[in-house]
Amino acid sequence: MASVESTQKITSAMKMVSAAKLRRAQNTILKMRPYAGELSAILSHLLSSVADGEAHPLEEQRAPEKVVMVVVTSNKGLCGGFNNNVIKRTEQLLSTVYSSQMAQRQIRFIGIGKKAVEYLNRKKYPVMATYESILDHCTFHEAGEIAEMLMQMFTSKEIDKVELVYNKFKNAATQVLMNEAYLPLHFEQTQDAGSKMMNDFIFEPSREQLYRQLLPSITKLKFYQCLLESIAAEHGARMTAMHKATENASELTKQLNLTYNKLRQAAITNELIEMVSGAESLKNA
Repeated sequence: MASVESTQKITSAMKMVSAAKLRRAQNTILKMRPYAGELSAILSHLLSSVADGEAHPLEEQRAPEKVVMVVVTSNKGLCGGFNNNVIKRTEQLLSTVYSSQMAQRQIRFIGIGKKAVEYLNRKKYPVMATYESILDHCTFHEAGEIAEMLMQMFTSKEIDKVELVYNKFKNAATQVLMNEAYLPLHFEQTQDAGSKMMNDFIFEPSREQLYRQLLPSITKLKFYQCLLESIAAEHGARMTAMHKATENASELTKQLNLTYNKLRQAAITNELIEMVSGAESLKNA
């Protein structure tokens, strides 16, 4: 009973800490999403005006012979199925979508988060780079360096595709498991965007130059947003897991109290029976 109560205090404290961290991470990602959405809309509009045959090198579609898979988890556990879901999805992709690349040893990995690094090392997969401390204080500069490395490798044709596997934040109790192609980039040309905004604008520099300059920036932003989504989802998952653990500890304490009282009552009853039996024996003697 004392052990369960002690554990309950720990889980309750962890829940409060995760709730405070979640509030900050949630505010950050909710402010990021509108900016990223508007920037994507601008690029989609510019793309509709760029002449055919002038696609950016980051948009070049090639057969995915050489693949880099970026696995994003957390540095700590006690967050429910947050990390296990990412690992399971990674294994599923390797056995289905990228089975031929795995057989030919043409797939490499980037592990972000301690749990991802441990998983990749345990499986002895070819690891290209690992990042653990970036999740503690994630900044656009650090995320941009990783994105810049991936873009250089893609444009130099060292790799043909980059796949992201991570958890996307939906709310405090729900995380959406995601796997999406990071490179090559793909923007759909939206006629609505072209008809509603910037039809009468004169661009300086030209639309083609502006498109080529903005594309690397949004590529870095997309990677940064992925990390922020995962961080917010992690805190939400840990807060939910610790809330359930605290409730389970309360229920277990009640059950242990009930069992303890029953055993104590049974022991008292047995002692009374022994005393009465002894008294009767002396009386009859």
